[in-house]
Amino acid sequence: MIVDSFVNYRIILASQSPRRKQLLSELGLKFDIVIKDYTESYPEGLNGEQIARYIASEKAKTFKNELSDNEIVITADTIVWCNNHVLGKPTDYDEAVSILKEISGNTHEVITGVTILSSTKETTFSESTKVTFDQLSDDEIRYYIDNFKPYDKAGAYGIQEWIGIAACSHIDGSYFNVVGLPVQKLRLELEKFIK
Repeated sequence: MIVDSFVNYRIILASQSPRRKQLLSELGLKFDIVIKDYTESYPEGLNGEQIARYIASEKAKTFKNELSDNEIVITADTIVWCNNHVLGKPTDYDEAVSILKEISGNTHEVITGVTILSSTKETTFSESTKVTFDQLSDDEIRYYIDNFKPYDKAGAYGIQEWIGIAACSHIDGSYFNVVGLPVQKLRLELEKFIK
């Protein structure tokens, strides 16, 4: 991607995630962060990829009538899909334990839906990465939660933290998608978007 291609655009990242901010910065883009309130809900009956895409698109719609001709907004939603259901952000300690016990010794999918929106068009895509964890002991699960407090993370973990280093035995797909943003695919989609 030629970063100069975007000098005439104001790129808006609609995310509070420090990980997404860091990844987009490392891609070389200049952007502003604008946050809007949005309740992350979705219709029943959607599967993992459909859920992530739906939420990303709905987040983008909150900007729909506010964008100038040179503005592009990027929204994203990452979910963990395991045993045919979503493992969301844990609301408390017990839920974090329960989620980590479910992914322990198991393979799950990390799916990020991304929407790119301008005043004239919209595109939504997703990236899926399969992640396999070794069996974690109860002590290891408690150690991770006590020390890293993963309450803001889908699936109750951050792959870049202790748990990923100690227990992730296999990744099939984009590592950065698991961190929170599929930057390689986003780069390609942004290039297509402005052509």
